[in-house]
Amino acid sequence: MCAATNVTWEKELCEAKEENERQRQLLDAVCKQPRVVLNRADVCEIYLCPERQESDFPGVKEEDNLEPLQVKEDEQPHPPNINKEEQLPLYIKEEEFTDLPGTDFHLKTKDECQYENNKGAEPSSSSSRQLITTEDDEDHRGGSQADSRLALPDAEDASHSPHTDDEQSDGDMTFHTGSKCWKYSLCKQTFSSNFHLRRHMISHTGEKPFPCLVCGRRFSYKTKLKVHTRTHTGEKPFACSVCGQCFTQKGVLQRHTITHTGEKPFACSVCGQCFTRKEILKLHTRTHTEEKPFACSVCGQCFTQKRDLQRHTSTHTGEKPFACSVCGQCFIQKGDLQRHTRTHTGEKPFACSVCGQRFTQKGEVKIHTRAHTGEKPFACSVCGQCFTRKEILKVHTRTHTGEKPFACSVCGHKFAHKGDLSRHTRTHTGEKPFACSVCGHKFAHKGHLSRHTRTHAGEKPFACPVCGQCFTQKGSLKVHTRTHTGEKPFACAVCGHKCAQKGDLSKHTRTHTGEKPFACSVCGQCFTEKGHLQRHTRTHTGEKPFACSVCGQCFTEKGHLQRHTRTHTGEKPFACPVCGQCFTQKGSLKVHTRTHTGEKPFACSVCGQNFARKGNLSQHTRTHTGEKPFACSVCGQCFTQKGTLKMHSRTHT
Repeated sequence: MCAATNVTWEKELCEAKEENERQRQLLDAVCKQPRVVLNRADVCEIYLCPERQESDFPGVKEEDNLEPLQVKEDEQPHPPNINKEEQLPLYIKEEEFTDLPGTDFHLKTKDECQYENNKGAEPSSSSSRQLITTEDDEDHRGGSQADSRLALPDAEDASHSPHTDDEQSDGDMTFHTGSKCWKYSLCKQTFSSNFHLRRHMISHTGEKPFPCLVCGRRFSYKTKLKVHTRTHTGEKPFACSVCGQCFTQKGVLQRHTITHTGEKPFACSVCGQCFTRKEILKLHTRTHTEEKPFACSVCGQCFTQKRDLQRHTSTHTGEKPFACSVCGQCFIQKGDLQRHTRTHTGEKPFACSVCGQRFTQKGEVKIHTRAHTGEKPFACSVCGQCFTRKEILKVHTRTHTGEKPFACSVCGHKFAHKGDLSRHTRTHTGEKPFACSVCGHKFAHKGHLSRHTRTHAGEKPFACPVCGQCFTQKGSLKVHTRTHTGEKPFACAVCGHKCAQKGDLSKHTRTHTGEKPFACSVCGQCFTEKGHLQRHTRTHTGEKPFACSVCGQCFTEKGHLQRHTRTHTGEKPFACPVCGQCFTQKGSLKVHTRTHTGEKPFACSVCGQNFARKGNLSQHTRTHTGEKPFACSVCGQCFTQKGTLKMHSRTHT
């Protein structure tokens, strides 16, 4: 029983000490405020009647989870030198405040107080105190408040305030005592002044008492309304002392100033990377923690940044609130609209500091700079290959995972790249959006147009470093280089045959599958290659588009013209590496080479006899079938070989 009594007594003692300390801090706060005039009515109302204090913010009531620190009636302290019977203004001896640091009181003498009473002024409860009732306070607090009795500091004192200009306009009366004696029971947060407590309470109530007179948008604080109003007036009162650029907010100016100083005060504790802004560091930290605090309410997908969530949400709503004033195209984000607008104006505000090349987007400059520095910060975790852009790494990763997230809505064919899907879709729609400015010929792909344009300009920008031969396409040069290196990277999965070009492998594969996807629309004959179909079609049309510039003879195929041209020039570009004999055609050299190697790749399916040339096999096969396709036009006699027919024809002449 005694122990319980002691515990109760100790608890009451601690509470009494805490209350005495709170009262001391409140008195210090009042005493340390410059030029304070205290009257007995003021002190009594502050200390003895806290219930009479009105709310500093409209719509916020005392009972809204506000916990004023109560004092027991028998323990309630009284301000120094105050007798309850006195009705005259409070007189405080000046020497009683010599121990209070930073005190600058204007203490009334008895003569001054007697003069005020004799001149018939208002009652002391209102006449002797100096109320802070600025325009901002009346708007911010719902009118002049009975507990705002501290005199405004002098201009010199105000210059030392740690608050911004906007905050000062709100009548911020924070006491710089280091104590936080105001507590909000809802979130248990404590504050150093009643003003800050009531300002914080609005964040819980969601109240927005300050409307914009132009657009009607509402705000919780007057400072935010003041900043918002500048978006209508165009006012930018904060100017950079270095470049003169102006801003609507002081905080934005401070961030901008860092771009001149190069200061990056916020460092990541994990990787050490530094940033100019605390918010950017916070976003960067999530790359280490993998935190994604912003979740989509529709599909549940999470994001590290709020703007990413907003962008994603538009995929559900389809909303595109930002429209281009020139072409009417709509965008999800304002930044996307700004970048699009530059396609109309031609503006390129971002320049490379090395070569001076200009870009429409800041990110493009950053990527371009890596071409000078050689930096490739994005490495593949599988093969270690490095890339200059994160998007390219993401696409490259799909070559390992086999992921193909982009599917055609028509045929269901899937692609690893979004661009490949766009190009494929045009095969269904027949769209050819890229037109040649010279001849008007249209193309489905931009790259095809670029290659076509070089046929007009005669430009061949890609030169072989070995033989100097030039090409209009980079891919053509790459294929040509393999003739020097002997590289054949494309192997057949059936027989292992290797090819220098991917297209050659596709053609070769059809010899195994027997596929002939290209059909003649006239006779229905099918072919394994598109080029073969084109040549065959000319047998129906009689078209011979390739003419010799020397004799005017025309040919159905370009290769035939090239071979014919050599009869005029005498050129024999294909030389045998064994005996040095030269030939006008590559096929002739290939057949000749077999005389050295003894290779006979063409075998008869009946008797198994091998031949070096395909034509020899065809002639031999007729000995088994008895076919004689070559008939004499004079006597009608038939022969198995064309040469035999020629010799027979001479007997008639």
